[in-house]
Amino acid sequence: MGLRINDDIPNLTVETDQGTINLHDWIGDSWAILFSHPKDFTPVCTTEFGAVAQLADEWEKRGTKVMGISVDGVEDHKKWKGDIESTSGSKAGFPIIADEDLTVAKAFDMLPAEYALPDGRTPADSATVRVVFIIGPDKKLKLSMTYPMTVGRNFAEVLRALDALQTSARENVATPANWTVGQDVIVPTSVSDADAIAKYGEIETVLPYLRKAKLAS
Repeated sequence: MGLRINDDIPNLTVETDQGTINLHDWIGDSWAILFSHPKDFTPVCTTEFGAVAQLADEWEKRGTKVMGISVDGVEDHKKWKGDIESTSGSKAGFPIIADEDLTVAKAFDMLPAEYALPDGRTPADSATVRVVFIIGPDKKLKLSMTYPMTVGRNFAEVLRALDALQTSARENVATPANWTVGQDVIVPTSVSDADAIAKYGEIETVLPYLRKAKLAS
């Protein structure tokens, strides 16, 4: 069985280009994002890691730490960061796990448990190691997204999803399709009209089971 929403993430101690890190200790009381890729020095992933670097201020505003994962080694990570920074114009200050023995990839169910990397591998050999995990301060998995090798990840959507998760956790609400910060939220069906009005001031009843409200700014 793979890692599912609300499962505790594995508490692994990993090697990164910034030293040895224990995942649960590293997360601490923060939100966290782990984003993985199949190989260093590859075109799509270079643009993606650059996008993550450019969003450094946005992650910090949201109290969120980010960490990359690759099945290449520490020295490759350090060299590759030069390419990431030169193409993105931003410092790649986040750590990248060197998952050479596939411990993280297997523990997070990115590869079959019995999988081994062939000699002279290409990115295709570890293509399934291409996932985004959003993790809460409680160390539980809140969201995951898996992409194919040919489609670059949209980190604006990762940021939007993070906003929705944090808002839902903080306000005990849900968010509708395409929601962004400042738009109406959905009142849980477990909350009565009277309680919802008392909390939000007013609600819009679209359907008996779909009620919208505006959060205080």
